[in-house]
Amino acid sequence: MPTNHSPLIIAGPCSAETEEQVLQTCIGLAKTKKVNILRAGIWKPRTKPGGFEGLGLKALPWLQAAKKITKLPIAIEVATAKHVEEAMRHNIDVLWIGARTTVNPFSVQAIADALRGVAIPVFIKNPTNPDIELWIGAVERIAQAGIPQIGLIHRGFSVYGNTAYRNAPVWPLAIEMKRRLPSMLMLCDPSHIAGRRNILQAVAQQAIDLNMDGLMIEAHINPDSALSDAQQQITPETFLQMLNQLQWLTTLGKKENF
Repeated sequence: MPTNHSPLIIAGPCSAETEEQVLQTCIGLAKTKKVNILRAGIWKPRTKPGGFEGLGLKALPWLQAAKKITKLPIAIEVATAKHVEEAMRHNIDVLWIGARTTVNPFSVQAIADALRGVAIPVFIKNPTNPDIELWIGAVERIAQAGIPQIGLIHRGFSVYGNTAYRNAPVWPLAIEMKRRLPSMLMLCDPSHIAGRRNILQAVAQQAIDLNMDGLMIEAHINPDSALSDAQQQITPETFLQMLNQLQWLTTLGKKENF
């Protein structure tokens, strides 16, 4: 379990696009020595049809290769029972349930049913709407499936109208969730909250100051050419610079660089 001196960092591309892109990004992140778990999107739920929806099964061997080269565990998002089955078949180490799935109890239950008898860590992102009971309900469904390691990811909430963020952080709700489930690891996904690189570090630092246990960061070897969420992804080099500048609270209440 990470401590204030050892935050949990998950990083990798929003989407797995090509084998070269996945391997270069993951190798670059591994070289920073700041990453605990590599991530990549395989199945991408998009708001409208016609967007890049991921490459699915074709990309899973690329993640296996990245894991073999970097010796780091791999995490992917799952939204259906079939996704869970394929993740297990391809030796994925960590799963997360996305915000668009958390909002639907039927979908979460289907994933929970597929997870019965499986011992794999599962992170649950907040639902798209700011509903703490819906978030807790998803946690309870996955817990009832017998999953021993469950974590939370705060990625902000969809709100109507213009804001400074892609997804409004609504920090009080995240703080209340952490208060209700104090033993559960909570990461922040500043990439999805910020939606753009120029405020990413500020959002990450605010999450850290609110005692989050780690971060999930989207990175890409060439962010401007990314097929999804290009504006919020950063290069491995920028990732390292940002992590070096962030300050984490110690057990003595002081701030130290990671």
